[in-house]
Amino acid sequence: MRLAETRDGDAIARIYAPMVATTPISFEVDPPSGEQMAARVSGTLPDHPWLVAESDGVVGYAYAHRFHPRAAYDWTVETSIYVDPTHWRQGGGRRLYTALLAVLRAQGYRRAIALVTLPNPASVHLHEGMGFGPVGVYHRVGWKFGAWHDVGLWELDLGAGGGDPAAPIPVTDLAPGVLAAALAPAP
Repeated sequence: MRLAETRDGDAIARIYAPMVATTPISFEVDPPSGEQMAARVSGTLPDHPWLVAESDGVVGYAYAHRFHPRAAYDWTVETSIYVDPTHWRQGGGRRLYTALLAVLRAQGYRRAIALVTLPNPASVHLHEGMGFGPVGVYHRVGWKFGAWHDVGLWELDLGAGGGDPAAPIPVTDLAPGVLAAALAPAP
């Protein structure tokens, strides 16, 4: 587990492309190139984490990005995770998400939001297993592959509220030991 770098763009694009091209899980209609994914990584870091899992190359990634542009939402993020299908059901998604959430907590974020195209029982199971709770469903909000699709919303409390919060810390400004602990595999 490590922070993604722009050099990971091709590997990230390879994992993501089938989700775009063959499923309604992503509402993108054209798979982005490695160059486009590298730009997304550099555009997300350092304010929000983008992690990759490796096992003879990149086999999965998870990231968070700004939930909404208005300043009052500065402590809320939207999360995403994708794992190469050859590595599904091996615990890698859970480890990746555990690391992402640990980094977000260390940065000082307070709430994580996940949007899941429905039906997607594997993603719902993963999110609920990570402690996300269902909030609601946007009905028929995405048109792809000749059908309307619903999107479910899940949320997770990352930290205690109350009082004036400090600004979230950029990933690159976290103490090396804090980042290393967040990225370390669970015992």
